[in-house]
Amino acid sequence: MVVGRKMVKEEWRFKANNEVHAAASLTMRNILELIMGNIDVTQTGKPMIHLGHGDPSVYPCFRTSPVVEDALVEAIRSANFNCYATGAGIDPARRAIAEYLSRDIPYTLKTDDVLLTVGAEHAIHVLLTVLAYPGANILFPRPNYPTYEARARFSSLEVRHFDLLPEKGWEVDLDGVKRLADDKTVAIVLINPGNPSGSVFTYEHMQKIAETARELGILVIADEVYAHQVFGEKPFIPMGVFGAIAPVVTIGTLSKRWIVPGWRFGWIAVTDPVGVLHKTGIVSSLKSCLVISAEPPTVIQGAIPRILKSTPESFFVNINKLLKEAADMFYERLKEIPLLACPHKPEGSMFVLVKLNLSGFYDVVDDTDFCMKLAKEESMILLPGDAVGLKNWLRVSFAAEPKVLEDAIGRLKAFCLRHAKHY
Repeated sequence: MVVGRKMVKEEWRFKANNEVHAAASLTMRNILELIMGNIDVTQTGKPMIHLGHGDPSVYPCFRTSPVVEDALVEAIRSANFNCYATGAGIDPARRAIAEYLSRDIPYTLKTDDVLLTVGAEHAIHVLLTVLAYPGANILFPRPNYPTYEARARFSSLEVRHFDLLPEKGWEVDLDGVKRLADDKTVAIVLINPGNPSGSVFTYEHMQKIAETARELGILVIADEVYAHQVFGEKPFIPMGVFGAIAPVVTIGTLSKRWIVPGWRFGWIAVTDPVGVLHKTGIVSSLKSCLVISAEPPTVIQGAIPRILKSTPESFFVNINKLLKEAADMFYERLKEIPLLACPHKPEGSMFVLVKLNLSGFYDVVDDTDFCMKLAKEESMILLPGDAVGLKNWLRVSFAAEPKVLEDAIGRLKAFCLRHAKHY
């Protein structure tokens, strides 16, 4: 570079952070955007169907309750929530969440047991940041929600994966957990109801998980983003029920049960009646981490008490009814599609895992190739199983209107028949 008549060597001491790129490549958002890049509706003549993520809010039948909308408007118009909030969140919202969660556990949470976050993603980031120290390791399920993997790239935590067993309704392989853990293991992550599996754990199985965590001396991170969104024979049981056996921190959100994922409002609840997490300094570390990060908008915090108190039960019943009908229909119709199999009917959340029989395709290399070709030929988005740790599987969201789901099944069947060896 020339400045006046003097040559200046162009040399800078900063550079791109490749770890950011590596972490981003693991996220669901990045993977779905790559797949969406293959869609050209002008070529297929078909509108896009997106079953790659759990956001049914785009469909009128899944619209949130008017109570939720009114509560936010009321909070805005009151002018009481235009201020800054403390790092842990405003007390009325924290107290309302503590009361809401206490309905389902055998002890009472206090306001101070609840910390507010910018959705579950923020909660995951805070928890992994606090638990990380050089040499420590954490146990993640396989399959897993991709954000855990991405966030772990930015910490000193070593990740170890235990299996969920499809032949046992995606239960935790507890023997595998015991083999993986050592004296540097700090926590185990459980997602119930399951994302991406659509499973729901039984009371008995969850008690065994808690007893295993106690035996290993580790805490349980209970990801309950889909709490109460169950529609099979098993009821939803919060992991906090077993907090007296092993310490539990619970992640929750408004996003899924209230169908407002764009609000990005969540919480971390310390469901630990014995007080282990206070004694070991984990709770104070969580609060310190929140002080140096963002907090949810105060207007949403201000709306929380009314949302939790006044949303009619009929709203939740209807949402679960829609999800059950969609899950039943998808599971039954999937049997008509060659080379796809579903080993376990979904019982909760918004997802189902589908296994590919790759040997039956003549030109599909793996699950990612399947999703790329499906997007190009059918304008349809699914998430490849590789993104959740299961190569050559698919994660499908069935949270859509019936006519959209019918169309999606038709496109999926046509694609499989077109690419199968013997059809």
